[in-house]
Amino acid sequence: MRVYVLNGPNLGRLGTRQVDVYGVTSYADLVASCQAVGRDWGLDVEVRQTDAESEMLGWLHAAADEEAAVVLNPGAWSHYSYAVRDACALLRGPLVEVHISNIHAREEFRHHSVVSAVATGVICGLGVDGYRLALIHLAQRLAGTSGPVPPTGG
Repeated sequence: MRVYVLNGPNLGRLGTRQVDVYGVTSYADLVASCQAVGRDWGLDVEVRQTDAESEMLGWLHAAADEEAAVVLNPGAWSHYSYAVRDACALLRGPLVEVHISNIHAREEFRHHSVVSAVATGVICGLGVDGYRLALIHLAQRLAGTSGPVPPTGG
């Protein structure tokens, strides 16, 4: 089961950018964590990050063509990019929108995401653990179960 974990602008700076908001987990550690969760739950996880909106659009289009599931942290694009929103609307697999911080407890302009309306679900404010929860949800959903599925590995 293919799952793309796609990260938008500035997320490559995790661990050094506003650690009081985003924590001290580095981007490399986030990638390793997502890949480990994927292995444990039988998912083929590919993690990517870009600061270029056009590159993100290409990745979302490819995921739509593959009917792949997507975990997306659109970063700032979530608040204003109708191009990212429209690309998400093309997805045929499930989409979980993830935000490390609680966007509803931050500046007013962050309170609304244009992506949320086309997402299967949204996780925000749980730190990088939101990615793990999104991947587990997708593993269960793609396996057709509603409860916990024992991990496949250790």
